[in-house]
Amino acid sequence: MFEVATHLALLLILAAFCAGFIDSIAGGGGLISVPALLLAGASPIEALATNKLQGTFGAGTATLTYARAGHVRPMAQMGMAVISAVFGALGALVAHLIPAEVLRIIMPVVLIGVAAFFALKPGLSDDARAEQVKPAVFALTVVPAIAAYDGFFGPGTGSFFMMGFVLLAGYGVLKATAHTKMLNFASNIGSLLVFIPSGAMWWAVGLAMAAAQVAGASLGARLAMRIGARLIKPLLVFTSSAMALRLLWQALS
Repeated sequence: MFEVATHLALLLILAAFCAGFIDSIAGGGGLISVPALLLAGASPIEALATNKLQGTFGAGTATLTYARAGHVRPMAQMGMAVISAVFGALGALVAHLIPAEVLRIIMPVVLIGVAAFFALKPGLSDDARAEQVKPAVFALTVVPAIAAYDGFFGPGTGSFFMMGFVLLAGYGVLKATAHTKMLNFASNIGSLLVFIPSGAMWWAVGLAMAAAQVAGASLGARLAMRIGARLIKPLLVFTSSAMALRLLWQALS
């Protein structure tokens, strides 16, 4: 790893492990990994590109872990995944057209809403509930919107997918978590394909962080499957609130 000093590289690897663990359960790993990359001296575009590289490995690992346990069937979700990848790439392509400052003001409000929903909504468990929209409608409305946001900006993507699956698709919390990971993985792939030609990637650092992401995501997914909603709900509330506070602080500073 030639881009950063050894002590900073170790910090990034530790940050990636923690991000993978958090992200595999409730989303919000970028809250840890992106600031760590910026602290190590990466420019904003380098931080976003390298974060997508390492985050893709973590999301992929979580997807495989949930799939092997039977909580998600990748082939059945392939249509949504393709849509997520395409719109993740489109979001990355148009990132320079929309002022990021606008999203920095709006997103904290949305994230606080996500946290409040999961904290205060009674009856949220691993049990399924009534479906509010058909899968095709969900795939053509919710998935493109969130995936494009992921390609453009990123923080909170997993939380938004989670709320969509719970509130609209009628999934239990654990099933929603498992299905979120595959769509998040797909949107990461799409945006990563846009970032690679930019030349902004810290390849050595990103791949080292990816190895730590794999370890953290595997551990986090296994814990989520063992404990279920009792772990996912409070962690989702915490990460959504933390992301909201950080984004507010960035917007106002």
